[in-house]
Amino acid sequence: MSLDTADADAPADTAGGAALPGTVPEALCAELIAFRRDLHRHPELGNQEFRTTAAIKERLERAGLRPRVLGTGTGLMCDIGTGADDSGRDIPFLALRADIDALPIPDTKTVDYASTVPGRAHACGHDVHTTVVLGAGLVLAELARAGVLPRPVRLVFQPAEEVLPGGAADAVEFGVLDGVGRILAVHCDPRVDAGRIGLRTGAITSACDRLEVELDGPGGHTARPHLTTDMVTAAARVAVDVPAVISRRVDARAGLSVTWGRMVSGHACNVIPQHAELSGTVRCLDLDAWRAAPDMVHAAIDEVAVLHGAKPQIHYVRGVPPVVNEAVSVQLLRDAMVARRGVRSVEGTEQSLGGEDFSWYLEHVPGAMARLGVRPPGELSRHDLHRGDFDVDERAIQVGVELFTAAALLAPN
Repeated sequence: MSLDTADADAPADTAGGAALPGTVPEALCAELIAFRRDLHRHPELGNQEFRTTAAIKERLERAGLRPRVLGTGTGLMCDIGTGADDSGRDIPFLALRADIDALPIPDTKTVDYASTVPGRAHACGHDVHTTVVLGAGLVLAELARAGVLPRPVRLVFQPAEEVLPGGAADAVEFGVLDGVGRILAVHCDPRVDAGRIGLRTGAITSACDRLEVELDGPGGHTARPHLTTDMVTAAARVAVDVPAVISRRVDARAGLSVTWGRMVSGHACNVIPQHAELSGTVRCLDLDAWRAAPDMVHAAIDEVAVLHGAKPQIHYVRGVPPVVNEAVSVQLLRDAMVARRGVRSVEGTEQSLGGEDFSWYLEHVPGAMARLGVRPPGELSRHDLHRGDFDVDERAIQVGVELFTAAALLAPN
């Protein structure tokens, strides 16, 4: 199971001269791979993760822990240690977060752990995230029993990350951040080799909202478009002009973009339709621009639609803000990875245009998300996220567990 990516520059020990505890036994590595494959065979969509929740709960209870199922009925939280020291001084929890839901796409891999549920697949690596946090919890529970865990840790297994606006908001409402001082997460990255992580201070993902527009008009004959609203043309102008208008109303560095994925109108070649629909996404790199986006998008659609005689109805569905990594938390992840695997196990990463509801936690407490390398070292091809053939080098599970356990040992109080 070992993936040797350490180098000669790696520190042999931590401050104080003692080797960092919390290594992952071979037997646990094997168990975690089996656990991940079981989740992979039985993917569940957001807020339907009952089997997944039960499996996590059973394993944590078997380790002597007391997990609590979230109020939504799926997902759970579990504390290791208490939020106070022997003198009664409060010590904030370090939270480790995993998302547990799958995607509504078919699994196209030919492996013995492929999905057994038609049209469902763990194509974003949430089964890996879940297994990593579970494994870290099992190791940290042993350290707590041995009296060498310096701070309390909270495991957060969150449902419905793939469902806008994300299950994180429900988890926060349930109280997963009560008493938490910092929160960490990983996300699988098929562009990074297994044995390595990617880090970035500041925004590491983008905001993502959903936009649906309905246009209405009187309809008519294609021989007389001047007597009615030319609905197809109106819809086409909204599709083309709204993104252009938005691009001139926001700083280009904010990366605010409107992109359409669906446009429907009409049934006959000689009938001007009465109705048209457009659906798309609004993505943004900058947090302040994301907060201003709904008003700007509404105004642009109104202007273009009215100019062409169409009456718009706009359904703007808030998604998630960007994940903005806090500098101290990024340094903690860096120090933890270097302590385990050496300086060459950490690389920089770019900001993704994808959305991640981990950002909702960061609206309340500082934290950071790392890119967990899952590409087999030396492999040139890449099975990207949200594809039916997505898979991981399972040695990344041990790396993630090592990262989180070291972070729990090194985190400042």
